[in-house]
This record gives sequence, C-alpha cells and structure tokens, in this order.
Amino acid sequence: MSTEPRINDRIRVPEVRLVGPSGEQVGIVPLAKALELAQEYDLDLVEVAATARPPVCKLMDYGKFKYESAMKAREARKNQAHTVIKEMKLRPKIDPHDYDTKKGHVVRFLKQGDKVKITIMFRGREQSRPELGFRLLQRLANDVQDLGFVESSAKQDGRNMIMVLGPHKKKTEAMAEARAAADARKAERQGRTSGQDDVDTADDAVDAAVEAEENEATDGEQAAPAEQPAEVAQDA
Repeated sequence: MSTEPRINDRIRVPEVRLVGPSGEQVGIVPLAKALELAQEYDLDLVEVAATARPPVCKLMDYGKFKYESAMKAREARKNQAHTVIKEMKLRPKIDPHDYDTKKGHVVRFLKQGDKVKITIMFRGREQSRPELGFRLLQRLANDVQDLGFVESSAKQDGRNMIMVLGPHKKKTEAMAEARAAADARKAERQGRTSGQDDVDTADDAVDAAVEAEENEATDGEQAAPAEQPAEVAQDA
C-alpha cells in the first residue's frame, strides 16, 4: 500500500477541513470548492490527516513539499550516530613498535567517537601469566585516557582477556568536527589556488610590460640608420 497522501482528484470525500497556503484555517468546505481554490492558487490539494472527520486537507506545492521532506530526511540520516565497536588485538609480549602502531589505531577510533574492544590473546604458557595482559591493558587505558575511558574493565574470557574503551566525545560531535575540519582544508586549498592565480596574473603583467619596453627600444634602433644616407650625401 502506498504511504503517500492523496492529492487533488484522488481525494474521495464529500467535504474537507481546509487549511490555506499559509496555514490559516479556512474551515469545512465541499471538496469541489477546495479543488477550485487549489486551481485558483495554482497549488495542490493534499490530504494531511485522512483519519480526521472530515479529513484535513491543505493547499500546497506538493512537488516542493516532497523535495524538502526528502532533503530533511537525508540530513537526518547524515547526522545519525551509529555506535560502532572496533576491535584491536594484542599479544602480552608485544613489540614496542607494534604497540605504538596499535595504540595509534585505538586513538583514531576514539577520536571518531567509536568504542574499542581490546583483546589480549594468550598462547601456550602465556596463559599462566594473566598479569601480563592486565598490565598491558592498564598501560593502554592510561595512554589514551584523554580520549576515552574504561567502559568495561579487563576480564578473562577463555584464552583471551578483554577490555572495552568508550570515547569521551559522542559520535555526533566527532562527525561534526570531522566535517568542519574537512571544510577548513577545502577552504585552505581554494585559498592557495586563488593566491597562485593572483601571482600568475601579476607575473603576466610584468612580462607584458618588459616586452613592451623591449619592443619600443627595438623600434628606436631600427629608425636610427635611416638618417645616415642624408649625412653621407651632404659630405659628398
């Protein structure tokens, strides 16, 4: 079944409660009168409350209304915050360089407003040293405490030890900051391009002026030899 409202000739009731283009209450009028007013205003008669008795209809530009509604829905979807749980796996005896790399990923996830599930994987005899994993998780939590907090404390889960970090920033805030940073970078790039165009224009003007001076000097040199034959003839 279609969820779109009935408009114009699709409305099949003897009378409607009519609302004008600016939201003013016209009152209960026959359907034929409402359609006549719609043609007079060059608008559509749209049924906005079908279950009312009589149904409520409004005079509007239905095409424009649908477009604006779609744009609002699109903007709402863009601003929706979907909580995402990222996962990062570490070993109890992780290399310092690998630790820094893993920590960088955790920092990026938290800045994006996402939760991070940290998993310490124990193998072989490492399972008898759970304190190694606990100390590693505590170290990581302290390193990123400016960006996130321990939402779920470290706990053993079979051969693994798990901790969940939550971001201080909400997802919507992180998304807004990311868009603002992208807009700033775009504006900066456009500014550099505009500045380079101004420099190129100034260089072209200087080149044109130099070329004009050179042409003027060349014309003067070419005109001078024309007086030489007159002097030779006078001496003769």
